[in-house]
Amino acid sequence: MKKLNFCLSVLFSACLSANAQQSGWHLIKDKITTPWADQVDPKAPLPEYPRPQMVRGDWQNLNGLWNYAIVPKSTTGPSAYAGKILVPFAVESALSGVGKTVGKDSMLWYKTTIDLNKTLKGKDVLIHFGAVDWRTEVFVNGVSAGKHEGGFDPFTLNITPYLKGGAKQEIKVSVWDPTDDGPQPRGKQVKSPEGIWYTPVTGIWQTVWLEGVAKTHIEATRQTPNIDDNTLTVSAEVINSQPGDKLMITAWDGKTQVDQKTIDAGATAVLNIKDEKLWSTTDPFLYDLEVTVLRNGKPVDAIKSYFAMRKISLGADANGIQRMLLNNKFVFEYGPLDQGWWPDGLYTPPTYQAMSFDIDKLKAMGFNMIRKHIKVEPARYYNYCDKTGMLLWQDMPSGDLGNHWENRPGVLDKATDQQRTPESEGYYRKEWNAIINSLYNYPCIVVWTPFNEAWGQFKTVEITEWTMEKDPSRLVNSASGGNFYDTGNIVDLHNYPHPAMPRPEIFGKTKAVVLGEFGGLGWPVDGHTWQANKNWGYQNFKNGDDLLKRYIAFTDRLQELIKLGLSAAVYTQTTDVEGEVNGFMTYDRKVIKMPVELLHKENVKLYNPELVK
Repeated sequence: MKKLNFCLSVLFSACLSANAQQSGWHLIKDKITTPWADQVDPKAPLPEYPRPQMVRGDWQNLNGLWNYAIVPKSTTGPSAYAGKILVPFAVESALSGVGKTVGKDSMLWYKTTIDLNKTLKGKDVLIHFGAVDWRTEVFVNGVSAGKHEGGFDPFTLNITPYLKGGAKQEIKVSVWDPTDDGPQPRGKQVKSPEGIWYTPVTGIWQTVWLEGVAKTHIEATRQTPNIDDNTLTVSAEVINSQPGDKLMITAWDGKTQVDQKTIDAGATAVLNIKDEKLWSTTDPFLYDLEVTVLRNGKPVDAIKSYFAMRKISLGADANGIQRMLLNNKFVFEYGPLDQGWWPDGLYTPPTYQAMSFDIDKLKAMGFNMIRKHIKVEPARYYNYCDKTGMLLWQDMPSGDLGNHWENRPGVLDKATDQQRTPESEGYYRKEWNAIINSLYNYPCIVVWTPFNEAWGQFKTVEITEWTMEKDPSRLVNSASGGNFYDTGNIVDLHNYPHPAMPRPEIFGKTKAVVLGEFGGLGWPVDGHTWQANKNWGYQNFKNGDDLLKRYIAFTDRLQELIKLGLSAAVYTQTTDVEGEVNGFMTYDRKVIKMPVELLHKENVKLYNPELVK
């Protein structure tokens, strides 16, 4: 059997290699790559359905080889294309097959000709982009179908008016991305990577796909559980609804109908979830949800979704210190800072298996939370966290940096606000709003973080209160690591390398006290680093034994801090990233630096309910 599996593996790799050679595409191997890079099929990269929270049957994946060109920004478009690029991998990445930078003075163009699936015929055709960084214009058969600004939020265009008769359709996409030469949210991308700042990501970096819908169709849903009332509140945005149209909303526990409500389109339904099964980190139960548009009693459109009955809130312990509660009980939240970067795909994991590997390993190490740092992931990432019971703190990607940081709570010294232009502020507000809208229904997300370490921080109280009002069902960490203002639900300290916390008797009476970043213990493993030198951590080691000994000292200290009032902690970080070598895993995911079973043994001690009275 082993021999057969080996032969099949060799055959599979040979087929992928043949596909690549025939297409003219090849993986750039000038730097380290993950084990999944060689499994990418250029004819069908990332083939999975991309929107698990709102599923329809008629769709067409457009990932694959497109033509590309990089031309001066002043031109109207390319006169010829330079070669092939593998969508959806950013042009700077190894998996794109290009590996070139673009910059503020150039434009990136894409072109492909597709055969429209027969299943889409007679329907309105939507084109979806999971994410494109940054300013995008889409052309269908030579006509502009729409524009979008934002590098981290999905967008959709109805391209029906621009389609020609017959199956073949031409799609072009232009992208301009100034990276750190512009004020837009861009996360950790810089044109000159060093230290904690990484390679630019330009253009399409999530799945591109088509969907066939009725003229009247559901555009989005909003699902809010209330475990105290045993209810789920559901509303839906319906495009082109007609007078008298209804929404039928049905909740399922497997094949058992839990509740069903029929309401007017545009109204809000409250479903009763009797004998509710709560979602938790140890038992992540998910209910199924169906939403159907009815006209004269007949279905016009329908989507399948899911939800969970879970609650995140604050509550005082016996000493009057606020604690973060999951389903009205204190659960210490502990996990890594997770950048979500890949040496071969940059922002984009090579495969779904690669993406799930990170989450599975973190669960195996004993973590129950991930802080998603200065990046937004594809929808299937959040879906996998929902299914595996991984809590998630979601950062807003930063941009327009330049103000000063004060990392000490309660101290008036270095902190300043970024003086943003109206344009810069508009970019931030528009994208933060879009990110929250797109991720609202994922139960794994329990904390929104508008700012990190004062990076571009501005109007903190206003932005925090707006976020809290937009989503009262989650906690808001106004500025992880400062600058600190008396707003939001959390006081968050960053302290390297050892654990520390703000004094709970001062800060913990009205807010949860958390350690938003610590650790960063570094070990550059030979043969598994992004660069030959200038690799760093907050404290460096030469072997895994010494690294583990220091890590255990940190978790021992965390147990003491939990007793005093600490609600959560975030260790830096999941993997090495470019010049940072402070991951639990190397950047290529080929070496886990400390034994998984020993990490699990130490980490689960932090969830001992006896630590908090």
